[in-house]
Amino acid sequence: MKIIVDAFGGDHAPVEIIKGCRQAIDELGVEIILTGDEEKIKAAAQENQVDLKGMEIVHAPGVMPVEEEPTKLLKQYSDSSMCKGFQLLADGSGDAFVSAGSTGALVVGASLIVKRIKGIKRAMIGTVIPSQTGCYMLADSGANSECRPEMLRQFAMMGSIYMNRVYGVEKPRVGLVNIGTEDSKGTDLQVETNRLLRDSHLNYIGNIEPREIPLGGCDVAVCDGFTGNVLLKMVEGMGKMFQNELKGIFLTNFATKLGAVLVSGQLKEFKKKFDYKEHGGAMLMGARKPVIKAHGSSDAKAIKNAIRQAKRCCDGNIIKGIEEGLAVMEAAQAEAAPDSRQD
Repeated sequence: MKIIVDAFGGDHAPVEIIKGCRQAIDELGVEIILTGDEEKIKAAAQENQVDLKGMEIVHAPGVMPVEEEPTKLLKQYSDSSMCKGFQLLADGSGDAFVSAGSTGALVVGASLIVKRIKGIKRAMIGTVIPSQTGCYMLADSGANSECRPEMLRQFAMMGSIYMNRVYGVEKPRVGLVNIGTEDSKGTDLQVETNRLLRDSHLNYIGNIEPREIPLGGCDVAVCDGFTGNVLLKMVEGMGKMFQNELKGIFLTNFATKLGAVLVSGQLKEFKKKFDYKEHGGAMLMGARKPVIKAHGSSDAKAIKNAIRQAKRCCDGNIIKGIEEGLAVMEAAQAEAAPDSRQD
């Protein structure tokens, strides 16, 4: 399996990127195609004593700045490491693409170069987040600020396929993020989406309030990208706050320090559970091939796990699953259409 990796995406490129790729090759047995300035990649590898064996380098001298307008990817930054990665993915040179670069540019590249799966209206970012009972997917967590009800229905379907095929959840429970559980709650977007999801083949449990999501209230939390990104950043902030508070408590005095020693194993597991590096990244769902968005501040461990996630998406044949799920959804819509006209 060949995974294409953007060597110059993220805050710590290219050193942490190539270190993560080295770990992925050694631990996961994948092949890596690095895109970026070949001379700089080799110099960084030599300086940091990273063996590039198993990594093919495809030269791309340009870098797409995170702050740049995403739509400029195809014109002004066609020679960038990200754009080259998408081109390689589109022509079949690799099985999946991983980048810690600009989220907006990643959405543009996936949609316009790799292209979306036929019938998918928008690609969305599906971020897996830990909960009290395991984990859930937040769909969408930042790709689409404005959405239509039919788009959210597709997000719910794609999230369900992912949680089933990658995490083994038999019948993923889908919840629509809302300010209340009643069918009348929310804006027109939530009210209509709620209706569409109730009529779908998915395991839809209805509206769900944000406070229930971290407690394991659903397996797929569906919302527009603006709401999802706000939720995601709130979760990240709360996780850091909890860790800081616990650290402060256990460092209060000798007795609490002794207590910390006694529960050190549980504390490490707690910290690990909320560490984004363990998940590596989020899948950009809806593209014709797997695209993984790694965190902008990813270190080697996070990159390795982002590559692991890309491999799991390929192994689980997520793209085919989405195509099949879309076919089922469209068939159900077609069957319901005559009834709607009669009403």
